[in-house]
Amino acid sequence: MLKSNYTSHVVECGCDEAGRGCLAGPVYAAAVILPHDYCNSKLNDSKQLSRRQRETLREVVEHDAVAWAVASVSAEEIDRTNILRASFHAMNLAIRQLKVQPELLLIDGNRFYNETDLPYRCIVKGDAQYLAIAAASVLAKTYRDEEMERLDRAYPVYGWKQNKGYPTAAHYRAIESNGISPWHRKSYRLERQLSLFQEL
Repeated sequence: MLKSNYTSHVVECGCDEAGRGCLAGPVYAAAVILPHDYCNSKLNDSKQLSRRQRETLREVVEHDAVAWAVASVSAEEIDRTNILRASFHAMNLAIRQLKVQPELLLIDGNRFYNETDLPYRCIVKGDAQYLAIAAASVLAKTYRDEEMERLDRAYPVYGWKQNKGYPTAAHYRAIESNGISPWHRKSYRLERQLSLFQEL
């Protein structure tokens, strides 16, 4: 069972991202404020859940949360800055969209670039420890998956409906056959990655 709170006396906001390791598409982030002492035994790190579980929990989180928000940063901006900074920026965008002001940010991971004046704590594998971060991971993942399925309709050759932009063998083969799309992250040196994949 994940923990309800990091502290006992402040409004906490869990933050997480999805899509950092992808070859294509935007990176998404979510910020979620849950009720104090919230309980949900089914809520967990989105990577540990099935698609059906994530979709069900997304509805639960959106219903139960005191406040929640989702934001994204495009592949173009990822190329212009870098994926780490883009991930942090997406988190900050989501935080600023919240309709309730948090007093403490719980960030999944070991570092964060804070664009707000709010205090924060970085928690390694926080999405498997705190419900608010797990809730954010579910929202970020499900909203990003929806976007990649939408993009798949325009660029079906890359199999984004299945791989969601992640570096699978089929995705690399599609890049080899068709080149890169406008939604691929050019700063990821895909040609170099492809040559290494071909050597395997």
